Amino acid sequence: MNEQLLQFLEDTFATSELNRLPEKYGGGRIFASPLIGVASGNDPIFLEFKEVVGPEHLTPLEMWNACGQEELPAEQLCIVSIVFPYVKKIRDESMNIIQLPHVTLPAEIYSIGRNYANEFKAYILKRCIKFFQEKGFMAAAGMLSEAFTIIVKGTFYSTWSERHAAFATGLGTFSLHEGFITEVGCNVRLASVITNAPLELTLRKYSDPYSNCLYFTKGTCKTCIEKCPANAITENGHDKTKCYNYGQKIARKMKIRLGSLPKPHSRRVNGKLRPPSYPVGCAFCQFGVPCMDKNPTLNE
Repeated sequence: MNEQLLQFLEDTFATSELNRLPEKYGGGRIFASPLIGVASGNDPIFLEFKEVVGPEHLTPLEMWNACGQEELPAEQLCIVSIVFPYVKKIRDESMNIIQLPHVTLPAEIYSIGRNYANEFKAYILKRCIKFFQEKGFMAAAGMLSEAFTIIVKGTFYSTWSERHAAFATGLGTFSLHEGFITEVGCNVRLASVITNAPLELTLRKYSDPYSNCLYFTKGTCKTCIEKCPANAITENGHDKTKCYNYGQKIARKMKIRLGSLPKPHSRRVNGKLRPPSYPVGCAFCQFGVPCMDKNPTLNE
């Protein structure tokens, strides 16, 4: 069924109008072909995430139950993580940053692609749920659940981390800039589905959570530090508060610059639904870096 699911996703990525840039930016695809990984619902690593991410982070079974699904033992559940890689056009043109007097902005094509990605990810998750249901199985998505919320307790984390789900399924590792480095690089988006469908588990080839990052494995790269205009990345890691505050500044400037093109997006923070905003991302640390479009450690 893994192959059937991947083919279904590839077809949907290729045909969905939601995976398209506005004509002003060429009208092409936002995301190239997806990757998938699968982990077991009773993998002990999900319990570790309560310490690594935060105590409110849910296990697959806890999220399954929070979504109102039929009660099942954890070992009957699978987590399917999906990688959404940006197309080469967006990656190439995103090198062209916009330098203003008091702020550096990402390229417009990236901001639009990043903004439109939220709606497309939700659409893909709904289609995946329907895919499994039509085959007689159940499915749910943490990102679509009311149980999904951003927790703000001095720092930021969520009750369902797509990066950690992707790590559990063997799709890649973390990095100095806290992005997730897959075999097609860190310039990706992530989403996941929980299902009781009989999927084949994928191999987690690494135990080190940073094994795809050149800085941690070789000590040879600090490019993401140099790329960050917010000074949010140092050898000690990623300062989420500095990153968030700079991202908000970018969002305000980009909303004016892009006019009516960005789409609104709502999310929960500490369990409460916030008014819609127009996120456009930042991602300076993901462009022009060795891990942008590949796992750089494979070339070392």
